[in-house]
Amino acid sequence: MQKKTTVKYEWFVLGDINGFFGLTFDNMTNLSFLAGILIFAFGFPADVVYKKMFPGTAVGVLFGDLVYTWMAFRLAKKTGNTKVTAMPLGLDAPSTIGVALAVLGPAFLALKASGLAEHEAAMMTWYIGMATMIFIGIFKLIFSFFGAWVQKIVPQAGLLGSLAGIGLALIGFIPLLDVFGTPIVGMVALGLILYTLVAQIPLPKNFPGVLASIAVGTALYYALAPHGLAGGAYTPVSAQLHFGLPVPTLDFLKGAGPALKFLPIALPFGLLTVIGGINVTESARVAGDDFNTRDILLTEALATLIAGVCGGVAQSTPYIGQPAYKQMGSRAGYTLLTGLFIGLGGMLGYVGWMVEIIPRAVIAPILIFVGLDIICQAFLACPAKHAPAVAFSFFPTLARLLEIKFSNPSVVPAANFAALMVEKGRALPEMLVTVALGNGFILTAMLWGAFMAELIDRRLKAASAYLWILAGFAFVGIVHSAMPDGSMYWPWTLSEPAIQVPYQFAAGYAALAVMMFALSFTKASRRPAAAHAH
Repeated sequence: MQKKTTVKYEWFVLGDINGFFGLTFDNMTNLSFLAGILIFAFGFPADVVYKKMFPGTAVGVLFGDLVYTWMAFRLAKKTGNTKVTAMPLGLDAPSTIGVALAVLGPAFLALKASGLAEHEAAMMTWYIGMATMIFIGIFKLIFSFFGAWVQKIVPQAGLLGSLAGIGLALIGFIPLLDVFGTPIVGMVALGLILYTLVAQIPLPKNFPGVLASIAVGTALYYALAPHGLAGGAYTPVSAQLHFGLPVPTLDFLKGAGPALKFLPIALPFGLLTVIGGINVTESARVAGDDFNTRDILLTEALATLIAGVCGGVAQSTPYIGQPAYKQMGSRAGYTLLTGLFIGLGGMLGYVGWMVEIIPRAVIAPILIFVGLDIICQAFLACPAKHAPAVAFSFFPTLARLLEIKFSNPSVVPAANFAALMVEKGRALPEMLVTVALGNGFILTAMLWGAFMAELIDRRLKAASAYLWILAGFAFVGIVHSAMPDGSMYWPWTLSEPAIQVPYQFAAGYAALAVMMFALSFTKASRRPAAAHAH
């Protein structure tokens, strides 16, 4: 009798070292943004950030990455695929930055203005941040059960195109500024990433490319920067270790009441990660790893809830770029190592210390590679005829990029930005339109891509349906919010000229929806599309 042979899952290979450094430094970058905004922009006490907020935030990453590691083992066993790549999980960059800027910072300043001492105001802000995470986690938990349904009905051009826009504008272009901000260091580090991960040429002794990029780039920086040869001014680093335990607590109840007024700002971030989770699961499926969408979304929701209960103030999310980690050769070892490293680092304090000593120009090339991979996958995986739909879905993210830059006081003074938002002319103020196009950009991009794909396929009634959804969402600010912070509203509560945005945008989508529905009855729209020669 012939013995049954079982193929073992290759869960840890050399590529997991590359994946570990890529995913770890992505998370560390977000923690660095969180600390930098609170401490330097709002004067927040550093000990509360490092000892209270960081440990709980890191525990959410630990939980999520451990569960995603287990899911990779389960999928490998189910399918017999020995090269399953685990779904990467980490801190969501837009909401980490957005919650710090629009919830935590303003809450801290308001509490101090009300008469609370600095430390008391910081602690109450921490409670508000915890409660905000709890509310977001519950919201995501409910919506996680609808993810697979959305994945089935929305065309790939909408799902993958919205990610590709993020890959182009946010994950790719913004880090490129860091690379060329410190040109010698950044370009050498970028070159090593392109050489090893894009061209797939191994280094001598198969040395991991990501590790080589970080090691060589960091060494080069500290060799050149003290002598003024790296670009910019050199400031010696004085990093410290901050120890703190993520103990579960009900202290978030103290901040639940004040957190309610921030929900119109916070919940859209939760919605964006749900949509993003659907999209990245589709991205992984196209790359060959068919994870269960509901399980992916439930895990990110629970990770956010656990983080909030333990003191975290930033939500976890499955990361864009699972195919990029697969291309690196990663399996499940990289998520296991990342979860442990970030989780323990948040408690022991070495994560913050490392982020301070590694130049951003060295971390940035990793993100650029992930961005390139996302863009390429969107065009290669979708039908060729849907390429215009993929490209069309880039525009909301480009608007978001402009909004991020223009709303930065160091780029455009706050008074000038406010004046541009209300500038009178023959059309709505250009800055107001830019802000509105950028708010809710992930959801907007997905719906734009889906609309365009349905139009190309001559399914005009379905195209019309997506336009009606956009009209409804635009009316209450779920997408195209006229508020700089992206909050939702009842449109009649706005003032001029912002009040025109929900009415005009919704009416525009409605008019287009009616036109598409009417055109669906023409004979020409029912004929099969002619093949295009390229």
